[in-house]
Amino acid sequence: MTIDAFEEHRSLLTGVAYRILGTMADAEDVVQETWLRWSSADRTDVDDPRAYLVTIASRLAVDRLRSARSRRESYVGEWLPEPVSDLPDGADSAELADSVEFALLVVLETLSPLERAVFVLREAFQMPYAEIARVIGRGEAATRQLSRRAREHVHERRPRFEADRAVRRRITERFLKACLEGDLEGLTGMLAADATLVGDGGGRVRAPLRVLSGAAKVVRFLIALPANAARYLEQFGLPGDTPLRVEVTEVNGSPAGTVSAGGRVVSTVVLDVADDRVRHVYVVSNPDKTTRIQVPGPS
Repeated sequence: MTIDAFEEHRSLLTGVAYRILGTMADAEDVVQETWLRWSSADRTDVDDPRAYLVTIASRLAVDRLRSARSRRESYVGEWLPEPVSDLPDGADSAELADSVEFALLVVLETLSPLERAVFVLREAFQMPYAEIARVIGRGEAATRQLSRRAREHVHERRPRFEADRAVRRRITERFLKACLEGDLEGLTGMLAADATLVGDGGGRVRAPLRVLSGAAKVVRFLIALPANAARYLEQFGLPGDTPLRVEVTEVNGSPAGTVSAGGRVVSTVVLDVADDRVRHVYVVSNPDKTTRIQVPGPS
């Protein structure tokens, strides 16, 4: 009975923790710790196992995020969330799918841990304010204020007119093709004038240590990639002449570019698109963060 009750809500707990933390490894640790606390707790007065488990997982995730933020201060270069091919909770509703998009997770990194937890529980999982208040240990009025502040913060940083998935897929295909062909004019035409590129190599592989701002800088970086492919692959222990595969796949529920070689993913490219222009380019190359991206099958 204990195992069944926990397993029934495992995917939900993983989804909550992943959205709060931004990495699946940390989310899985939180879920494991939640299980340990659940299995050893006196549940005589637990009327709602789901609410009880979400409370434990959310509090553990907030605590872990606070600790992780201090560790990330020594991270080499820019820190990006960990992309995933398989959504943690199936994301069987539009709200769940939208709340796990990579570009949104990047924005959530700018919230305080409590704001992020409130935003996730309210916007993704539609929890009542009274229940969220119990989860975070705040009054309902304070919880509503946290939610409003988080929502306004996110809306300021997310495009007002985001492209739908079909448009993003077409733009991602064109973008990757232009990069491979060194199409300077084509890339420039796809980027917003104030576009940025954020790379995350984690000190494991070469990546920009700072955000590249402005279309001209972003294009110069992208145009140089094919010429540096051999040296890039050698950082992964692969021969420089290993064939590269560049495909458009689903990452965090949306189209993204997956670069693979030798049967492993070496980079994930996610575009943030609005008004038919690429606003932000996110490139995740840290080998620790690409293990949950599926290698595309044979063409």
